[in-house]
Amino acid sequence: MNNSVGHRPCRRRARRASVIAACLMAFVGSAAAATAALWRPSTGHVQTPIWPGTPPDLMRDPQPESGASIHVSRPTMTVYAARGHNTGAAVVVFPGGGYQVLAMDLEGTEICDWLTSRGITCVLLKYRVPNSGPTLVGGRRYYPKVQTALQDAQRTLGLVRQQAAQWHVDPHKVGVIGFSAGGHLVAAVSTHFAQRTYRPVDAADALSCRPDFAIAVYPGHLWAHEDESRATRNQEDLSLRPDIRVRAETPPTFLLQAENDDVDTVEESLAYYVALQKAGVPTEMHLYAKGGHAFGLRAANLPIGRWPQLVERWLHTIGMLGQQASP
Repeated sequence: MNNSVGHRPCRRRARRASVIAACLMAFVGSAAAATAALWRPSTGHVQTPIWPGTPPDLMRDPQPESGASIHVSRPTMTVYAARGHNTGAAVVVFPGGGYQVLAMDLEGTEICDWLTSRGITCVLLKYRVPNSGPTLVGGRRYYPKVQTALQDAQRTLGLVRQQAAQWHVDPHKVGVIGFSAGGHLVAAVSTHFAQRTYRPVDAADALSCRPDFAIAVYPGHLWAHEDESRATRNQEDLSLRPDIRVRAETPPTFLLQAENDDVDTVEESLAYYVALQKAGVPTEMHLYAKGGHAFGLRAANLPIGRWPQLVERWLHTIGMLGQQASP
């Protein structure tokens, strides 16, 4: 573990539900105020449906997709080709949004711009929301019987490997990166790869859906005690939620979180780190005193803002970007 700071400041956990609700309301409100059109990729990029027909376990009477991807019932992927030297690596990007909305710019296209500039092919997944994974509904934790976001993630990893030759991607260098709820999705797809969580539909589903590496940035919905009150919460028990079952085959993982994150507290990363270490999974974790939540690439004025360079160096060390020259 690489702990970038030694002091852990007090965190206001009692505000968790209200902070999450405020974040989501602000996200929805800003989209409505701007009367945003449906999210579309920039010129030269095309969204492609990831399912050939109706997605499995489609929600009854799904709402039509709205601005800023507040409702998504027809998931898509958008490919961003590597620029300059192609490393052969590819990353599937999972934006956050509490499994209620999708931050397609902050934790999507901006991430793709960074990775493609480093010679990495990006596949931006617009997965199904709302309520497609563990989330808060009416201030209470909701666990869907079927996590359709996980289905979309598994399906996309198979599709990337199916198209690897066409996209000039090494099928053994396909990873995932996710933020907040997308960080939970990183852990979910990293621990649910032995079989699909849906009935296979074509040849892509016969290919592996195990990521070769995984990056979770301020992940949520992982710690078993996150929903408990501050008075009863056992901070010494860093157990994971039962839907995340780490095994030795879980891919090498990079974790990043700020210790003053009031939405997803640092125990989310700590709990996952402990489970990964117990299973013998190579893991690198970086914790910083400040940064809050949902900073993406926009924390340049803080030490935590240097996390992209840490990810790049780590990818070199695990052999996904080749050997890095010594400084």
